[in-house]
Amino acid sequence: MKPTRIRDLVIVAVIVLVLVHLLVWFNYDSLPRMPIIAGLVLLAIAIIDVLLAIAFRPRFERRKGTTPVAAVTALRVLAAAKASAILGALMLGAWAGLLAYLLPSEGRSDVIGHDVTSSVVGGLCAVALAAAGLWLEHCCRVPKGPDDDAEQDQKR
Repeated sequence: MKPTRIRDLVIVAVIVLVLVHLLVWFNYDSLPRMPIIAGLVLLAIAIIDVLLAIAFRPRFERRKGTTPVAAVTALRVLAAAKASAILGALMLGAWAGLLAYLLPSEGRSDVIGHDVTSSVVGGLCAVALAAAGLWLEHCCRVPKGPDDDAEQDQKR
């Protein structure tokens, strides 16, 4: 499995930004107020990812006193990391698309002001989630051992 590239996450965020901006452009009046807690849920997931990274990093690095990670568990953690990074990019695009629509009209009503605040909080939490997912994915890498160096020499 290849590492998630930041470039790919940026592409996802930009595509979602454009789509959400168009959807909000035509349907903002029929949408309910955006809850701030929606962004905070992303922050909670980011905190879980950070805790997983802290817990699993020593085990992936094979430090003394730690038990090795089972292959199935490693794949599950890696899948969670990739999903978090992608979800962070998707939600960053969504919140940014909403914010791009709202900023020109800020100050016209309390609802728009509240939605701007929700968009900013959501966007920041989405960035935190994407970063936590990328870090957790980085922590899942198994360091090269002496056997890996021997294999590289044989390929040359």
